[in-house]
Amino acid sequence: MAEILRIDGSQDLPASPTLPANVEAEAALLGALMIDNRIVEDVQLRLKAHHFFEPLHGRIYDAVLRMTDKNMIANPVTLRPLFEADEAMKEVGGPAYLAQLTGSGAAVIGARDFAAQIYDLALLRALVGVGREMVEGALDTSEDVAPLAQIERAETELYRVAEEGGSEGKVKSFSDATKEAIKNIEVALNNGGHLSGITTGLDGVNAKIGGLHRSDLTILAGRPGMGKTSLATNMAFAAAQRYQRDIEDGIEPAKSAGAAVAFFSLEMSADQLATRILAEQSGISSENLRTGKISRQEFQQLARASGELSSLPLYIDDTPGLTIAALRTRSRRLKRQKNIGMIVVDYLQLLSGSGKGSSGDNRVQEISEISRGLKQLAKELHLPVLALSQLSRAVEQREDKKPMLSDLRESGSIEQDADIVLFVFREDYYVAAREPKRAMDGDDAKVFEAHEQWQRDMERVYGMAELIVAKQRHGSTGKVRMRFDARVTKFSDVANEEYLPEFRG
Repeated sequence: MAEILRIDGSQDLPASPTLPANVEAEAALLGALMIDNRIVEDVQLRLKAHHFFEPLHGRIYDAVLRMTDKNMIANPVTLRPLFEADEAMKEVGGPAYLAQLTGSGAAVIGARDFAAQIYDLALLRALVGVGREMVEGALDTSEDVAPLAQIERAETELYRVAEEGGSEGKVKSFSDATKEAIKNIEVALNNGGHLSGITTGLDGVNAKIGGLHRSDLTILAGRPGMGKTSLATNMAFAAAQRYQRDIEDGIEPAKSAGAAVAFFSLEMSADQLATRILAEQSGISSENLRTGKISRQEFQQLARASGELSSLPLYIDDTPGLTIAALRTRSRRLKRQKNIGMIVVDYLQLLSGSGKGSSGDNRVQEISEISRGLKQLAKELHLPVLALSQLSRAVEQREDKKPMLSDLRESGSIEQDADIVLFVFREDYYVAAREPKRAMDGDDAKVFEAHEQWQRDMERVYGMAELIVAKQRHGSTGKVRMRFDARVTKFSDVANEEYLPEFRG
């Protein structure tokens, strides 16, 4: 009789339940594979060696795959030399066991069913393993108790099992692919011919890149002070607001040009981001909002804007020090619970990978893991991921301050993994920093002339910004001119926008 483990006095559970497995099905499948190697093509995409409960069967399966991959016949005779010294094989009678497996030719008929059952049972065993780890972790109070961390870890493990369950590749026919393409083109047509993805809130940017596309990783980069967080906040707000309006107008969520947004802010707190959005919508200076220098009338404007935004589908997670794994777990949860359609990460370099290294080559590998993880997340959840990124100081050392792809900090993998790379550039930031000595009475003409020239330069560039499209898989590179109101941290379109045809770095 099975030993009973009492957990809380109210429930008895078997201490060592038998793990789900069917060793006979494994043996039958191996026999079928050795009789007819063509069956390998039907099962190898989904079934792996580790899915076999009996380790020896897993090794035989792996050997069959390796031989057929080399266009060699895999049967008891050709496999025999590989298992002469295998201890587990000796326990079942030696390599003659391989011939025993092929004893029933009838197994060939049910081979695909055997493979499906072996795979399903392997998933159940993985689920049992996750359950055991959850129970052991919950009962172990020897270390610091962190229930939320345990829940997050359990979610990650459960999703890993679920991911493996859906890992069989799907081959789409050209007909299916064209239907999806036509659907995207129809969305663009219905939105005025220039928006096929999620709106950025800026007509010039939408026209240039078609909005933020599902399954795409978009990198938005810039030096400190350029306003990349402001632009990302503007885009997130515009997408959430458009989604809210479309739903109110009876438009199906799948056909909306907006989206519910998850904003992972690793640098700023949620209330700081909310202050920015309130400043933008109320027209009150964000600095005045922070310091409380507002009139009673402005406070009423603020309260009105706050009321209008209270139901906005914009979810802010300001947890510091997130790992890429934790971010993916939280994103999946928000997708399931809130049906988010867009993710913003501010910013990429503040995420950490699964490794412990943080400098030198390890840091480059860590950034590669993070950028690859963000791209995988975009594809997995079928939504756009907008990730902000820092640029290296090389920009400051050049005469021309406009950023280039080579300025992306710490890893070339960011450029490689990204579908679109955008740079925010504000010339007035650099011109303002070059202000010469103010002209005073008694100064010579050169001082007066230098300051007047600086003033003319400032008038030319003040409040103007450029969004440089340095990489775009779906279209051309180029520039989009925008206006930037630093008082309320808001980017807007320039009237009569003209686009430069090609960005050449």
